Amino acid sequence: MRTVVLIYDNKCSLCRGCMKWIELHAIGENAFEFVPCQSEERRIRFPEMTDENCLQSLKLVLSGNRILTGEKALPEIVNRLRGFRWLYVLFRVPVVRPLLYAIYRWIANNRYIISQTIKPLIQE
Repeated sequence: MRTVVLIYDNKCSLCRGCMKWIELHAIGENAFEFVPCQSEERRIRFPEMTDENCLQSLKLVLSGNRILTGEKALPEIVNRLRGFRWLYVLFRVPVVRPLLYAIYRWIANNRYIISQTIKPLIQE
C-alpha cells in the first residue's frame, strides 16, 4: 500500500490525538505521512489548498495528488488501519454511510469545543 498524506489541524488537540491513534494502528510504518495544515510544508507542497479550506476538514492526498476531503477520506483511512479494515464495508452501506458522514461533520465542526471538553478528562 502506498503512502498517503494526511493533512490535519495541528492546533486541535482532538485532531492531534486522532493522528497519533491512526499512526499507531496504521498498516506498515509508512502508510501515512502526517502534515499539519498550518505548516509551511503544506503550503509549499499543496499551494492550491488555501489555509481556510485546509482548516475546514482533514485532507487525504492519494497518488496523483487526488485529494479526499473530510468524510470522503474516512473509508480510505480505515482501509489502511490494522484491525479496522472491516469498517471500510460500512461506508458502502447506503443506510449507514449518511449517518457516519453526519457524525464526522458534527465532530469536525465542533472539534475545538470537544477538545476543550475532553482535555481535562485526559489529563486526570
